[in-house]
Amino acid sequence: MRAFADTDEYIATFPADIREKLQGIRAVIRNAVPDAEEAIRYGMPTFRLSGSNLVHFAAFRDHLGFFPTPSGVEKFLKELSAYQTSKGTIQFPLDKPVPYDLVERIARFRAEETRKKKKV
Repeated sequence: MRAFADTDEYIATFPADIREKLQGIRAVIRNAVPDAEEAIRYGMPTFRLSGSNLVHFAAFRDHLGFFPTPSGVEKFLKELSAYQTSKGTIQFPLDKPVPYDLVERIARFRAEETRKKKKV
């Protein structure tokens, strides 16, 4: 696994069409959770909130992976029926538009969930 200094370096390694989608996901999450911090965790761009990983995202050969933890997948499972999912993972095919509105709602849900946990 290659070590990246930051999200910009990670995104720069992909072709323009993939970079555009990755930047779109990044912008949506940043807008949804402006107090989240960017990091690289597990070799992927990650947003962290209150010291916890909020969501990760990454590009693969035939899809974009979005990793909102199992709760983030479970909460939106009905809306995610058009996508390949597994525990904590959503796959958005590269040949289809990214559902940025859904990414935003999932990020907001994860932020709310994280904030509630940190208050306990």
